[in-house]
Amino acid sequence: MFKFNDLKDTFKDSIFTWGYFTNFDKVKLNIKSVEVELNILNYLIGKDDIEVEFIKLITEYPKARQALPLLIAVRKDKLNDMSIITDMETLIADNKKHIFYEEVNESIKNELLIFFRESGLKDIFQNKYIKNLVDYCFGVEVGFDTNARKNRTGTLMENIVSNYLNEFCKENKNFIYIEQATQKRILEAFNYEITIDKNSRRFDFAMHNKNTNRLYLIEVNYYSGGGSKLKATAGEYQYLNDFVKSQNIEFIWITDGKGWLTALNPLEETFKHNDYVINLNMIKNGVLNDICK
Repeated sequence: MFKFNDLKDTFKDSIFTWGYFTNFDKVKLNIKSVEVELNILNYLIGKDDIEVEFIKLITEYPKARQALPLLIAVRKDKLNDMSIITDMETLIADNKKHIFYEEVNESIKNELLIFFRESGLKDIFQNKYIKNLVDYCFGVEVGFDTNARKNRTGTLMENIVSNYLNEFCKENKNFIYIEQATQKRILEAFNYEITIDKNSRRFDFAMHNKNTNRLYLIEVNYYSGGGSKLKATAGEYQYLNDFVKSQNIEFIWITDGKGWLTALNPLEETFKHNDYVINLNMIKNGVLNDICK
């Protein structure tokens, strides 16, 4: 029904939108959550007797400790795993856990001062390398957000496929679909029991034909660049195809991106092995009608 050339000759150069680069809404939200604390810490910039001022400030405004990890461009949960910090819960209290901001005793002061000196913050504050902590941390959050681009690529691909599935189901009233399909959600949505190979198994989509009680499990991904992992990826989807098919369920792998041009041999092997390996162009041209007829 499908030829491999239909797949390999129509990979998309890009699915990126401008929102792919930086999620400024998330950046603004993260800054807003510590904006008061950052403005309090602004007081320290340029102070001479800065260690005394630092402890004095934290003693008066203990919640300011929440902002300290962001100043060294690290999330609090990452600091928890580092042996250089001996007492995270007193060093940087977390109001989300409703931890009481206790009086800053000598032990906490020592932890705070070690953090302040050894992290380099003392020098940065004292010598005015930073003018405004809110602006500085906005830049830090932008940097954090660039690390999320890989996840956003997957989200973009899922959004595109979701739009196609939505249109398909509108045109074919006997079909419905769900996103992030776990074993439990599939049972709740379609009254259809599936077997899973691991507790964490979550399919990107599940689509059900209520007239025939036929279930389609769908995985999607996009690869803009090549790499050694693509060969393993192709093999993984052969296994998943066989596992799903053994339950008399259809499995559809939707993949795209010019990265596959660096790994055509393993992709072709999977194309020949699986029933359905398709890309966005094939969906656009109505391949779902052929698969689900």
